[in-house]
Amino acid sequence: MNEKHGDTLRAIFENPVRANIAWRDVEAMLKAAGADISEGRGSRVRVVLRGVRAVFHRPHPRKEISPAAVRSLRRFMTEAGVTP
Repeated sequence: MNEKHGDTLRAIFENPVRANIAWRDVEAMLKAAGADISEGRGSRVRVVLRGVRAVFHRPHPRKEISPAAVRSLRRFMTEAGVTP
């Protein structure tokens, strides 16, 4: 992962939970970490990282993910063994 991906990963694990993390940055960071990403129905995005599976919803109409999604992403990344 490059510096930008590292910044995104650190932002996901910051407290208090941030509400200004762009989905495109999250998706780029996941790909750099080696995740397989596939499209689901509607705004669903399936992610598999190190054998751990999750489904996230691409935010719309906003570009940023919600604090609840950040917490879910944090839990997913921890289970996959990817932390800052």
